[in-house]
Amino acid sequence: MAGMEKVSLIDHSIRQTSTSVTEFTGPLKNLELALRGVIRGNGEAVQLTLVALLARGHLLIEDVPGVGKTTLAHTLARSVNCQFQRVQFTSDLLPSDVVGVSVYNQHTEAFEFKPGPIFTNILLADEINRTTPKTQSALLEAMNERQVTVDNTTHKLPEPFMVVATQNPIEHHGTYPLPESQLDRFLMRIRMGYPDKEAEREILKSDLHWNGLESLEPAATSQQIHQWQKAVSTVSVESSLVDYMLTIVAKTRSHENLSLGVSPRGSQSLHRAAQALAFLESRNYCIVDDFKRLVLPVFAHRMVVNSRYSSTLKKSEQAESILKNILETIEVPL
Repeated sequence: MAGMEKVSLIDHSIRQTSTSVTEFTGPLKNLELALRGVIRGNGEAVQLTLVALLARGHLLIEDVPGVGKTTLAHTLARSVNCQFQRVQFTSDLLPSDVVGVSVYNQHTEAFEFKPGPIFTNILLADEINRTTPKTQSALLEAMNERQVTVDNTTHKLPEPFMVVATQNPIEHHGTYPLPESQLDRFLMRIRMGYPDKEAEREILKSDLHWNGLESLEPAATSQQIHQWQKAVSTVSVESSLVDYMLTIVAKTRSHENLSLGVSPRGSQSLHRAAQALAFLESRNYCIVDDFKRLVLPVFAHRMVVNSRYSSTLKKSEQAESILKNILETIEVPL
C-alpha cells in the first residue's frame, strides 16, 4: 500500500506540473509574438531572450552596431508591463550613477538613500564594456544576489530583475573587456546576426508604416513573469540528461586548449535554461535537444581559450568551436 501511495503522489505531481505548464501557454505565446512583431527574421534571438527571462538569468547581447541589440532589449521591456531603465555605459560613469547614493537631508538631519536606475525590473546596460572595471563591478552583487549594498545597508531589488547588456566585439578602442567573474554571471551570450533579404524587407516596410515600439502594447505583467519563473523550476529533468551535461562540463575543465572551463554556476545555468526552454515550448519535461541547443550560448562565454589553440576564428568564436568538437565526442543519451 505504501508503494502504491508513493506512485499515486508522483502521478499527482506530474499531472499538477503538466497543468501548470499548459495553463501559461497562451499568455507566453502572446509575449513571444509581440517580440517577433518587432524583431523581424530573428526568432532564435527572441526565443533565447525569453529563455533567459524565464530562467531568472541575465543576457549579454554581443554583435556589430545596427543589428537590433538595443531594440531587442527595449521590445522586451515594452512587451512586459514592468519598470524599465536604460543606462548608457561610458568611461566617466560612476558606480553611484548605477546603484544610487546616500544624500544628507538637512530637514531630518540624516542621510537618505536615493536609489539608482538599477532598482528596476529590466535594466538595459548599453555598451557595458565602455565603462571602467570599477563601475562594471557595481553590477556584480545585483546580478548574483539581487540586492545592492550601500553604506553597509542592503537594499533588495524588485522581482523580477534582469540585466540585458550589449557590447560591440569589433571596436576595441576605449573599451574595457568584461572580467571572467562578470561574464560568469550572465546566463547566456547571444548574437543577433544580419537579417536575411526578406526579413530586412519587412523591417523597411514596418519602418515606413508604423512607429514600432511606441505602438507596442504590453503582453504580460511582472506578476505573470514571476509566476512563470516559479513554474519553470517544476519542469522535470531526467538523471541521464544531467549526466550528459556534467560530462560536457568535465570535458571543458580538462581540455588541452582551455585554461578555464565551465564553473558550477555554469552547470546550474544550463540546467535552468533547459527547463525554461522546455517550459517555453509547453513541455513539462526536458529533452536532450534542449541541452544541445543551449550549450553554446550558456557555456561559450564562460570558457577561456589558451595560447595553444591555433585558429583563424575570432576570439569570441574560438570557445564555440571547441564546444562543438566536445559535443561531437560525447554520446547522446537515448
